[in-house]
Amino acid sequence: MKSYLTAKGVFHYVLPSSAPPDQHLIYFPYWRFKGMLFSCLPDRINERFVDVSHQAIGSMHFPFSVGFRSQALKLRFATSDISGRFLTPVLKFEEVVDQFIARFSRDIRAPILHQARIGEAVSIIYAPYYAADDGRLYDAVLNEPAPTTLSETLDLNAFAGGPAPLRIDFLATLCPHCGWDLEGRRDSLVLSCRNCHRAWKARGKRLAELKLAHLPRPPEANIRYLPFWRIAAEVSGVPLKSYADMVRAANLPKVCQPEWEKIGFRFWGPAFKVRPQFYLRLATSVTLSQPVEKLAPQLPPAAFATHPVNLPISEAVDTLKLNIASFLTPRERVVERLPQIEVTPRKYLLVYLPFEERHHEYVHTGMNLAIQKNQLQLAANL
Repeated sequence: MKSYLTAKGVFHYVLPSSAPPDQHLIYFPYWRFKGMLFSCLPDRINERFVDVSHQAIGSMHFPFSVGFRSQALKLRFATSDISGRFLTPVLKFEEVVDQFIARFSRDIRAPILHQARIGEAVSIIYAPYYAADDGRLYDAVLNEPAPTTLSETLDLNAFAGGPAPLRIDFLATLCPHCGWDLEGRRDSLVLSCRNCHRAWKARGKRLAELKLAHLPRPPEANIRYLPFWRIAAEVSGVPLKSYADMVRAANLPKVCQPEWEKIGFRFWGPAFKVRPQFYLRLATSVTLSQPVEKLAPQLPPAAFATHPVNLPISEAVDTLKLNIASFLTPRERVVERLPQIEVTPRKYLLVYLPFEERHHEYVHTGMNLAIQKNQLQLAANL
């Protein structure tokens, strides 16, 4: 029987140590932010991938961040079998996130109308140190003296700390409905049951069923299903209740039909990770296409390959205002109206859309949309 790992709150990791085995290690904490940062400007939307760290205890005696170590070295969970003293973080993430954002906003030479963090992974990384007999503080990753010395101004005992703080729980990956083995890749947030065609996600100490659907295709089609979040929301500040409202707001080259006033508008966003340069473009393209075909309320048949869900609904919700900013025309309206626009999500559905698999890409001809295969492969480390 397989198991599904969950954790309480933020994940805690440790950098590897090469210190002598007889040294008592001190683990100094750093906040790590990893994700996509979008900045809406008057004439464009600026996007970038961010992977930065910052002290979780303000101290002049330790490095400001872990630098590239979090990306270059293999991390492991800070579990109870790791001996040493883990210093307790003092600074909350909310206190340092503004510094992260400000650091990457300095080079933007235009007013920022709106910012959003998408696909963010927030964690604590512990860097190992030890106090040697010669009175020096050693960096245990390199097993070399750290750029400081033990003195009256650095009292390691003054820091609160104790054993590794991370608590990990495991859930049995058996379908709560039929008892079948659930399936899912290592990075999957959603586990699927191929026996009763349901999907489940972790919620606390149990699995909760997730509402989903797929757009049927003939069994012989060479199809791969990609997951998207479809979100119904209330929008204030700009009319966006119907498909006709969206056509007018985006100034699409279409003549509004009377029946379009009765088709409800829905936001769409990828439920999988891609590079920031492509993420918003993909969300906007599917939103403007507004797939309205009849959906089957279950997983795609087992004969079709499906891409894992590795971007939660909370991240898709954060893109809603950006989505509007990307298609609202003319651009003068964005500057004028965006600060007044409020988006309140009401309900969502996980929808698997069919893409024809070709040699280098997945193509949805109805939406005139192509996704490069290497886009999905490169996104595995985001």
